[in-house]
Amino acid sequence: MNSARPTSIRIFLADGVPEGLRIVEKSNWTGRAVVAGRAQLGQGLARDELNQPGIYVLTGPGAEGASRLYVGEADVLRERLRQHVAGKDFWTRFVAFTSTNEGLNKAHVRYLESRLVELAKAANQWSLDNSTAPSPPPLSEPDRADAEWFLQEMLVIFPLLGIDAFETAAGQTREAEGADSAQTLTLEQRGAKATGREVGDGFVVFEGSRARITEVASIHEYMRDLRHQLKDRDVLEVEGESLIFTQDFRFNSPSTAAGVLVGGSANGRLAWKDGQGRTLKAMQEQRAKEQP
Repeated sequence: MNSARPTSIRIFLADGVPEGLRIVEKSNWTGRAVVAGRAQLGQGLARDELNQPGIYVLTGPGAEGASRLYVGEADVLRERLRQHVAGKDFWTRFVAFTSTNEGLNKAHVRYLESRLVELAKAANQWSLDNSTAPSPPPLSEPDRADAEWFLQEMLVIFPLLGIDAFETAAGQTREAEGADSAQTLTLEQRGAKATGREVGDGFVVFEGSRARITEVASIHEYMRDLRHQLKDRDVLEVEGESLIFTQDFRFNSPSTAAGVLVGGSANGRLAWKDGQGRTLKAMQEQRAKEQP
């Protein structure tokens, strides 16, 4: 993603409620996003924007409760999204991007689809429903530059909508390194030995961290399912008497990260500690006291 810079994003609540149909626009950008859930599908499909070429994502829970994503493109977004009502059951929301000046053509949206699938596969943070990775179409150098610019602006908007599937945990860790609060923390409990770092929207466990291979009898079903899913996606691999993280992975909280590591419930604010033995809880409380 491009270097962070101040920007203005407007989210228009077409139904007047936060959970309803939303239109998202960004300053100095010709793109526009239409966001709607299945409950607002009729209103969403009636939007003029969806009568154009565009790129879209479908989001919803996966088979084991984790976030799931499908990336697609269409010459006419309305027609393709209508097909997905019966064709795909998992999704609960769509986000469709179009251009306000008809600047996206078939080649552009195919390129954007290919790049988003590529990014989601590389990040391996969400379960990806796409069975194949589409090849990017041949584009001239100027067209490729335009498409990449459009992509970068989309990547700014996705996290605001709760979609962090396209950014690697390592990337978020690098962004956090400039903050005073960004410190490498360790966890050593119940046979688990790990390092990680608190980030803006969760906690990243670093590649090479070791998790307990067995689970306690009282482990929550959600935690068991998450561990199994991470093994299915090769984020966790068996190595000797442990499960080893093959990549940096972002969890939604330090407690979820700790629970996956120890194979049961854990208070991440107490389990994660810095080099001086201070818990994450103590560090957070200290930062709060230091604020003016």
